[in-house]
Amino acid sequence: MIAVPPPERIEKRFFAIANRCKYPVMRILHHVWLSPFCRKARIVLGEKKVDFEMRVEKVWERDEAFLVLNPAGEVPVMVEPDGAVIAGSGVICEYLDELIAEPPLIGEHPPERAEVRRLVGWFDRKFNAEVTENLVTEKMMKRFLGLGEPDSAAVRAGHVNIHYHLDYIAYLLERRDWLAGNRMTLADIAAAAHLSAVDYVGDVPWTDHAAAKDWYARIKSRPSFRGLLADSIAGAPPPKHYADPDF
Repeated sequence: MIAVPPPERIEKRFFAIANRCKYPVMRILHHVWLSPFCRKARIVLGEKKVDFEMRVEKVWERDEAFLVLNPAGEVPVMVEPDGAVIAGSGVICEYLDELIAEPPLIGEHPPERAEVRRLVGWFDRKFNAEVTENLVTEKMMKRFLGLGEPDSAAVRAGHVNIHYHLDYIAYLLERRDWLAGNRMTLADIAAAAHLSAVDYVGDVPWTDHAAAKDWYARIKSRPSFRGLLADSIAGAPPPKHYADPDF
């Protein structure tokens, strides 16, 4: 039988950890550099012109203080100046869009909001599973986590799959100015966040997809994207074109 600590010991331990997590002076975003979900939150914070501090969270170390903030042990997690904890990229982005009206990123009318959310789901689930995991996780995250060599079959699948997604972006742009309509929304931000992570490892075939490249250049040139373009992980710098808005 497993011995379970009495409730008073659990409560005492919880508050001992919680007391080490002092309320921040400004918003704090706990993140991992190449996580597209963290990048999505960073772009939204930039679009909303919100000052925030970034803290790299080594989620694989299962730090107890971080687990108090988010028992799921996942990033991104945003801590508000009053100590409120907002966890998960979707929750953070919708929270910020409700909290700060301008610019509206999810849409003003139900059909527009539905299309934005559909496309956010497309990139956060389908693109992530078919491209980001096969390229960024296999080629970069495995290296830093010491999980062995990349799975060559997964990498090949990622290289094939990305063409389909870039073609879909072009298909949408034939009918709209932006992915979900006639203005930039969270759909564009989600797509750009994933592509920026893949672009960091040099695996976006831009020369084969002019429409997607032109759209990405518009996103890439925005002030909210500057922080991402300045990212450079020690021992694994991005390709030269990564930080160039006129790539």
